[in-house]
Amino acid sequence: MTAPLAGLRVVEVANWVAGPAACALFRDMGAEVLKIEPPAGDTLRLFSMRNLGYDTDLNTAFQIDNRGKRSLVVDLEKPSARGVVERLVRDADVFLTNLTTPRREKYGLTFPALSAVNPRLVYTSLTGYGTTGPDQGRPGFDFAAFWARSGLMASLGEPPSAPPLCRGGQGDHTTALNLVLSTLLALRVRDQTGRAQYAEVSLYGTGMWTLASDLSAALITRTQPPRHDRTAPANPIWNTYRTAEGRWLLLVHPDSQPFWPRFCAAVAEPGWASDSRYDTPQKRQAASRELSAAISERFARHDFAYWARVLDAEKLIWAPVATLDEVVNCPQAHAIGAFAALEHPKEGRFETMAAPFALAGAEITPRGCAPELGAHSREALADAGFSADEIRALEREGVLG
Repeated sequence: MTAPLAGLRVVEVANWVAGPAACALFRDMGAEVLKIEPPAGDTLRLFSMRNLGYDTDLNTAFQIDNRGKRSLVVDLEKPSARGVVERLVRDADVFLTNLTTPRREKYGLTFPALSAVNPRLVYTSLTGYGTTGPDQGRPGFDFAAFWARSGLMASLGEPPSAPPLCRGGQGDHTTALNLVLSTLLALRVRDQTGRAQYAEVSLYGTGMWTLASDLSAALITRTQPPRHDRTAPANPIWNTYRTAEGRWLLLVHPDSQPFWPRFCAAVAEPGWASDSRYDTPQKRQAASRELSAAISERFARHDFAYWARVLDAEKLIWAPVATLDEVVNCPQAHAIGAFAALEHPKEGRFETMAAPFALAGAEITPRGCAPELGAHSREALADAGFSADEIRALEREGVLG
């Protein structure tokens, strides 16, 4: 099997999650990825999974977003650093960064500067809010730019509770897919034209795209729809219900007549199908609070296994509200190749997430653990044509870590 991006060279100047995650996917696809880090390293190196309540000393967040890369420490504050990066970029296909615009200008790492060095370079830019407009340059993690500012946060959660936070990296990993797509498109145009290309992605823009169905309506109505209330949903058979042992499941049915009689049979209430109170979607919506309470009571009579059999027998659309331990043990997740194993030099073998896509006849897989800080500094410079004397001089100047 072939690696679809074998021979592609990527230079990454990015930290935290979204940019590095995109580059990790490039590496999974066979590209060579050189991660340029500051002397203290990518900030995510310092993160502890114990802060999220996980009993492990392995920084799984850093591992998943930096697997298989080479690490080179360059202090961009040093005057000679610009020349180092330029020489590394000279033979690269892609330069991906999430530096703010002022820092790109300060370090000489703008698209005009680097495309002058490499006229076939694809320059991929990641920002919180874009590079134009009143909020250009505004810093923004995915919690802020992707989740809160995009409209997602205000659209979720049950009233009157506070809107919920996203999980760490949730918006970043979604944005990483957008970065991969935009970079591959830019490479295609580069190959067609022979000229350097600039690709731009923002956390804010990606967040809005994930909410496109709602925002496309809001563009017309200029209104905010009410948040979902499970005690009085707009559609009682598109709702969460709790089983006898306390497990939750989600019903997902358009409120159309074909689904309603089958659902009534599943909950052993066939008479509801012709009941004049519930025999149209409009009546079911009007009686939503009463009907949802009745459905809740029916689900509380039996355990989850019973409902799984009954709902499947009626060919209804539903899913368990799965916990993370259920997901990692799910046979279907393993069947679709959601997980992959890596061997860590200190922690031993561990499982991680695989890329969320596959290609017939191609090998898309994690290609090693995340590198130790600066593990490839001398090697990477030597590969780029730096002599031993030049490397020693850069070390003396404090440019290399």
